[in-house]
Amino acid sequence: MNIDPRTVGAQVRMRMPLMTPLEARVVNTITGRKDLDLTTSIREVADDAGVSDAMVVKIAKKLGFNGYRDFRAALVSYRESDVASLHAEISPEDSSADIVKKVFNTAMQAIEETMSILDMAAFDRAADLLYAARNRDFYGLGGSAQIARDVSHKFLRIGLRSNIYDDTHMMMMSASLLGPDDVVVAVSHSGSTMAVIEAVTLARQNGARSIALTNYAGSPLAELADVTLCSTAQGSPLLGENAAARIAQLSIMDAVFVGVAQRDFALAETQLSKTMQSVDAKRKP
Repeated sequence: MNIDPRTVGAQVRMRMPLMTPLEARVVNTITGRKDLDLTTSIREVADDAGVSDAMVVKIAKKLGFNGYRDFRAALVSYRESDVASLHAEISPEDSSADIVKKVFNTAMQAIEETMSILDMAAFDRAADLLYAARNRDFYGLGGSAQIARDVSHKFLRIGLRSNIYDDTHMMMMSASLLGPDDVVVAVSHSGSTMAVIEAVTLARQNGARSIALTNYAGSPLAELADVTLCSTAQGSPLLGENAAARIAQLSIMDAVFVGVAQRDFALAETQLSKTMQSVDAKRKP
């Protein structure tokens, strides 16, 4: 299997929530081996993980590879890639310069890997839906709501009305009023936030189209939505996945915004000038 090495880490991480505890332990054992190379046998890996050879093959296929050899080759290529070397764990001994470098590198890794896995057909579909929509309602809780708020602000600048709902009850009220000409953008890092899933389900029952922005392609939200845009980020004990993933998700939505604006660039420029003049006039004493 010939794949972009940058996608391997994301491919494994996105499928981890679909693994059983035993399978996840085996994956962590394999990916945690510092000595893994193209000569590492399946027997060594199986013995190290305490499972059978057949189990290792089954897990490799569940991760999207043809088998153990394919998984091994892909993992070795990924570790040799520039993007894999960007991530490093933060330690108590790190200087301020070390901290800045590691945090920035983790963010760059998230953007690089997200760009490598981004489904361009889904991207175009999302831009088409948002451009043609009557209403654009954004759902998200916590940090996800901040991503929704950022892109909603951008749409307003080019004259495209949008609304943000970061409260469970308000999301359901919004969903109950939507119809076939409307679009919901649901932001959830895990893709399993029940309040968001329930609101999207109701919106879809009323005929609205839905776009999911999540870190996991196999999540309930991703399975539910008409269009799924996936980010990816490597977790760390201190920062977690969310911090880097938010940067990747903001980048995705910035690109979607530009894609929507590009569908009628002249109108977008006119509306942008109009809205900015209104803001400037408000600022004047």
